Amino acid sequence: MTSRFILAIDQGTTGSRAFIIDSTGTPLASSYEEFPQYFPRPGWVEHDPEEIWKSVVSVVHGAITKAAIPPRQIEAIGITNQRETVVLWDRNSGRPLARAIVWQDRRTADMCENLKKKKLESLFQKKTGLVLDPYFSGTKIHWYLKNIKGLASKAKNGEICIGTIDSWLIWKLTGGHRHVTDSTNASRTLMYNIHTREFDAELLKILGIPKGILPQVLPSAAKFGFTAGNLRILPKGIPITGVAGDQQAALFGQNCVQVGQLKNTYGTGSFVMMNTGQKAMRSKFGLLTTIACDAEGQPCYALEGAIFITGAAIQWLRDGLKIIENASETEAMAQSVPDNGGVYFVPALVGLGAPHWRSDVRGLITGVTRGTTRAHLVRAALESMAYQTRDVVVAMEKDARTKIKELDVDGGACKNDWLMQFQANILDAKIARPKIVETTVWGAAALAGIGAKLWTPKHVQKIAQHEKEFLPNMNPKERKDLLAGWDRAISKAKTTAG
Repeated sequence: MTSRFILAIDQGTTGSRAFIIDSTGTPLASSYEEFPQYFPRPGWVEHDPEEIWKSVVSVVHGAITKAAIPPRQIEAIGITNQRETVVLWDRNSGRPLARAIVWQDRRTADMCENLKKKKLESLFQKKTGLVLDPYFSGTKIHWYLKNIKGLASKAKNGEICIGTIDSWLIWKLTGGHRHVTDSTNASRTLMYNIHTREFDAELLKILGIPKGILPQVLPSAAKFGFTAGNLRILPKGIPITGVAGDQQAALFGQNCVQVGQLKNTYGTGSFVMMNTGQKAMRSKFGLLTTIACDAEGQPCYALEGAIFITGAAIQWLRDGLKIIENASETEAMAQSVPDNGGVYFVPALVGLGAPHWRSDVRGLITGVTRGTTRAHLVRAALESMAYQTRDVVVAMEKDARTKIKELDVDGGACKNDWLMQFQANILDAKIARPKIVETTVWGAAALAGIGAKLWTPKHVQKIAQHEKEFLPNMNPKERKDLLAGWDRAISKAKTTAG
C-alpha cells in the first residue's frame, strides 16, 4: 500500500494546487501557482483557460518532483475546482474560443433581471435549487452564444464544447477523449434539474443553449477517463476517479456525510454548506439547494449559502489599497487594536450573495474617523468574514428549524486563530478545525480513492479528524452590539445601492 499514491488537483479562482497523497491520507508534497486575473470592464472577471491549464501542469510537475515518487505509482487522480466558471473550446482543435467567464463576473445581471420580470425565477429555483443570479453558469453560456460572432451556429452543429473548469481539465488530461463533468458541478449551472438529475430541456430552451455542447454528467466518485500520456509529467492510463466542485469536495473532506452536518470554507469567498441527505430542502431564507456527495461519493443534497467576498477582501487590501504586504500579517494587526473602532466593512465588491442576493449592492466602509488606522480596516475585513457567515448560518437555522451548535471550518483563513475565536463568539457555537486544513483538496483525493476502490468510506472517515476547537467566550451584550452594528452597515449598503 505504501507505493500507492493519489494525485489531487485543486483548481481555484486565483491559483492552482496539486497534492500527492499517500495511502494513509497523508499529504507528501504540494505545489501552488497563481495565474492572472482579467477585469476588462467593471463587473467583468475573466481567466485564460490555457493559463489555467499551464498552471495545473506546472503544479502537478512540482508536486511529483517534491514527493520524489515515480509518476507510474500514481493510481488515481482527483479534481476539485472553482465552480460556475465557464470555459468554451473548439471540439476538434481543443483550443479555447474565448476567455473563461469567472463565477464572480456580473455581466449577465440584466439578463437575470429580465428573466425575473418574466416570472421565471420560481421555475428555475424549483428545478435547479438556485436563484437567478449572474453567479451561475447558464446565463454566462447564453452570453457567449449571443455575443461571439458565429458561435451560435457552431453550437447547433455540435462543433464546440462548453464546461466548467473540471470538464476543461479532464478534456486536457484525456487528450480530448472525454467531455464529462460530475453532478455537483452540473448542479451549479442553472440548467441541471437536481431532481431528475439531467440537463433540463425546458431550461435549456429558455436560455437558448443546445444540449449537444454540454458534458456528460457522472457521480462524483466514478470513472471519468484516463490520462492520455500526452504530457511529460504523467504516464498514459492513470484513471481520473474523483471530481467535485470545491465546496462539495470540502464538505466531503470534512466528513460531513450525515444529515445536519455543516462546514464553512474560507477562501476567495466563503461557502457554508449543510448535508440534508436524500431530501432536497427548498430554502425560504435565501439559501441554495444543491447536490453534494454521500459517504460513497454518490449524489445527495445540501443547503448552501454562498458568500462572494471574504478572502478576496484581504487580497483587495493587499493589491488594491496596498495597506498590507501579506495576508499572514492580518492576525497580528487585528489583535493590535482592542476593537474595530466602530468600523464595519461590507465587502460587496461583486454584489451580495446569500442570503441577500443583491447584485446591485457595492462595497461599503462605514464608521471611519480620524482615529481609524489600517489595523482597524484589517480587523473590519476579518470581522466581515464572521458576520457574513453568521447571516448564512441564521438563515440555515431557520430553514432546518434547528440551532446549530458546531461548525466545521477549512480553507486558508481558518488558520487564523483570532478569526476562528471571533467566529465562535459571533455564532455562539463551537468551531472545529480539522487536522487537514486544506479539506477541499483532501475531499478530491478521498473521492478519487473511493472511486478507484483504493479506499473505503470507513477508511476515509477515520482520516478526517479535528485538530483544534474554539468555544465561544464573548459577553452576550458585546455580541449583540457588534451584530447590531453589522446589521446597520448591511442595511446602509442596500439602501445606497443603485
